[in-house]
Amino acid sequence: GKDMKVGGGLVSRGPRAAAFPPLLLGRRRATFRCYSSSSSTDHVSFIKDVAATQPPEHLHHLLKMLQVRGEPIISPGAKQNLIPLAIPLSENSAGSVTALLRWPTAPPGMEMPVVEVRKHGVWLLAKNVDQYIHRILVEEDANNSRKSNYELFHASADAGEKLYKKGDFAESQISNLDVYLLRKVGLFPDILERKVKHHFEKGDQVSALVTGEFYTKKEHFPGFGRPFVFNAEVLLKFVEIFPYFVQKVSVY
Repeated sequence: GKDMKVGGGLVSRGPRAAAFPPLLLGRRRATFRCYSSSSSTDHVSFIKDVAATQPPEHLHHLLKMLQVRGEPIISPGAKQNLIPLAIPLSENSAGSVTALLRWPTAPPGMEMPVVEVRKHGVWLLAKNVDQYIHRILVEEDANNSRKSNYELFHASADAGEKLYKKGDFAESQISNLDVYLLRKVGLFPDILERKVKHHFEKGDQVSALVTGEFYTKKEHFPGFGRPFVFNAEVLLKFVEIFPYFVQKVSVY
């Protein structure tokens, strides 16, 4: 098939799942900058001219929010030792890069997902920029309900007003933040994995297995291998807990 130029490299239009080989990323020499209006302009221009696609509508707001959270903004061209498909946005406190993913054949609703590029691979943070902004605001609201910290909300500006009304989490009377996020914002890999672990901790192995299987449904996180790796770990844990049951089933 055709090749697509992304970030100065060539990416083959192969099968979608091939967008995520197990990558080992070396030391990164990223270019950092303080946030300014030119930062978002650089990213928008890069996405249009180099990645050859339409930039997310609220990318400017997300960049400002990341900077408010203490993540230095990275030049979109600082791609040394990053996979060609990643467009870097910022670096978090753990040293991982928050980035947009520009893959050759994007599934519907995931044209440019927000990902975290770690030393040993790529992890999905949100299916799109709006969903990530929404989650950040909900978590900020839930964690700072008694404080008058409006920095992130101010940074989100009109995008934030459209996505989330401050105080909605408390008004919903949903006591669990993870439950609220799954119901009101969307599905997130880390939350589903946390739910599975909580089920195991409570001794509810059936719910853990069901949630692990739900996690792997192809319509939820197409193109990402993490759900299958995690579900395999869940099944292994089940075998450890019930070895006799598994042996008995295998006989039949």
